[in-house]
Amino acid sequence: MYRDYVKRTGQTPALVLYDVTSSYFEGENNALGEFGYNRDGKKGKKQIVIGLLTAADGEPLSVEVFKGSTGDPVTVGAQVEKLAARFKVEEVVFVGDRGMIKAKGKAQLEQAHFRYITALTNPQIRKLIKQDVIQPGLFDEQVVEVTHGGKRLVLRCDPATQRKERYRREDKVQRLSERVAERNAFVAQSKRAKPEAGLKQLKQWASRHKLSAFLELTLNDRSIALQIDEQAKRDVALLDGCYCIESDVPAEHLNTQDVHDRYKDLQDVERNFRRLKTMFLEVRPIFVRKESRTRGHVFIAMLALKVLRFMEQRLRSAFGTTETNAEAENPDSAVAALSRLCLQHYTIGEHDIVGLPRPDVRQKQILDALDVKLVASAPDRHG
Repeated sequence: MYRDYVKRTGQTPALVLYDVTSSYFEGENNALGEFGYNRDGKKGKKQIVIGLLTAADGEPLSVEVFKGSTGDPVTVGAQVEKLAARFKVEEVVFVGDRGMIKAKGKAQLEQAHFRYITALTNPQIRKLIKQDVIQPGLFDEQVVEVTHGGKRLVLRCDPATQRKERYRREDKVQRLSERVAERNAFVAQSKRAKPEAGLKQLKQWASRHKLSAFLELTLNDRSIALQIDEQAKRDVALLDGCYCIESDVPAEHLNTQDVHDRYKDLQDVERNFRRLKTMFLEVRPIFVRKESRTRGHVFIAMLALKVLRFMEQRLRSAFGTTETNAEAENPDSAVAALSRLCLQHYTIGEHDIVGLPRPDVRQKQILDALDVKLVASAPDRHG
């Protein structure tokens, strides 16, 4: 895939995007299947980890399969080695998701003379605030840059995300309050009810929904009391919608806004993963067992993804988008339209003929956009 991209574009990529996902198995005996952080929400199922390397526009360059227990940062070294040794890339900006490019990965990138763009985790941001390297007031809708330790820190707060995170937190607190009231009402009506059991369950619920940092549940006789520490709650909400991007790319190569925008381009990789797992690609679930077949299964899915992207580009070029044309075609609608073209079987004398009917006007437009030529007829069975 990488060599095909270089051949088509005539140049090696100056920037690559990298992210990972997981895919679960049906069965227990896959050679690469292990338990790990399951992004599919399938508890009790083994999985594999899939790393996807793309160009700046999201075009897949390479895919690699790891054992299901492999942590995201561990996979970075394999990509650096692949770019440097296998693809002979001498200079590139490597963009990885939040917390993926850690100290070891940064050292590997530096050794290969590569640059990077990543984002810090919330604990890392809070540590910088505590050290007074950055201040909460710097997080704004407009990007702000701070230099620290030879690295560029690009700060921003997304108001929409901030509102959503705060709404969700308030909604969880309200739900917990209602659960407490329901439990207290139940205990008051039943002398055999054990209030300690309810307290334990509600504490587990609060911990699971990340509320324990600012509220406390206590037992007062047979009644559960809910107390909220408003200062602690404000501390928890301090970084709502805020993020900090870290990079060692020189300012003369990428300005502050460019660093921010290139990191946000990782959404293209996430979009590829969604296409890979849904629509008509459906890389999951996986039923094969051998390592070679597992890798082959994922590779074929990635080739299908490239075909899908090619279809999107051709259809967009021919029909535009739904924003400009209400009758624009996408891969789903194009495949649905072409599915009406069915083989026709008929007999002439001793010969069985198989052929396709003439495409209608819309089908012809789609085929022309995709540069697909149909064979008028198939050889007869006796020929």
